[in-house]
Amino acid sequence: MAAIKKGLGRGLDALFESYREETEQFKEEALKVQEIKITDIDPNQNQPRKQFDEEKMNELAESIRIHGVVQPIILVPKGSRYRIVAGERRWRAARAANKTTIPAIVLDLDEKQVMEISLVENLQREDLNPIEEAKGIQVMMERLKLTQEEAAKRLGKSRSAVANAVRLLTLSEKIQELLSENLITAGHARALLAVTDENLRNEIADKIVKKGLSVRETENLVQKLNKVEKKTKAKVKPAYLMEIESGLEEHLGTRVRINAGSKKGIIEIEYYSNDDLERIVERLTRT
Repeated sequence: MAAIKKGLGRGLDALFESYREETEQFKEEALKVQEIKITDIDPNQNQPRKQFDEEKMNELAESIRIHGVVQPIILVPKGSRYRIVAGERRWRAARAANKTTIPAIVLDLDEKQVMEISLVENLQREDLNPIEEAKGIQVMMERLKLTQEEAAKRLGKSRSAVANAVRLLTLSEKIQELLSENLITAGHARALLAVTDENLRNEIADKIVKKGLSVRETENLVQKLNKVEKKTKAKVKPAYLMEIESGLEEHLGTRVRINAGSKKGIIEIEYYSNDDLERIVERLTRT
């Protein structure tokens, strides 16, 4: 059991411990590694990963020719055949290496468990780009109806790491493509999230690529542009709001500021002492 758990990864290990507490099938004997014929195995049609890097697949196949398959794959029985739950890359590479059998753990899982293990296994891969990871986490939460905290627990990540990953999907398609192509990093993307205007975000993203800006340089640029944007917005406050502010200030005898949003706003009324507050409240009540 210890040897098997060592190769599963933190999230899958925790997931199996959770299943083990719920079902009898996860007894020691159920986790024995078997040699299964490669021709008796079918891929999972719901596999989250649809593309496999050919060069890396060839490297893995060569490694398997020399050393064999070190980490067993996970299967579920389907009639007289088996379906892959986790380890499709290893199965494909073993097939390319002309292996006839592959080490596997066969488990009797329901569809929800199959989906969960498959998603977790793929999300723990180190070669996922930030957008693949974010989309995978989002799919996991939607299909399994999980909160960010629950998803984080299953993946062996912090809740903030999951939240930051999913937030990347609010960026434009253009910026997501730059992330997928590794032209910008997740650090750059998180800095861009602080910019509210989508067109401005895209402009900054272009500048990151063209000038090779670091994450720190991007954060400084965003901070400066946000300050300019706030000043600009303050200067173009509608005339009717300025008139209302002026009227309220005259009536209440103190400074009043109206901050209008698209659907709601805030009225700020300043006071300078408890007596001043009572005076303003009295005037408002009387009005």
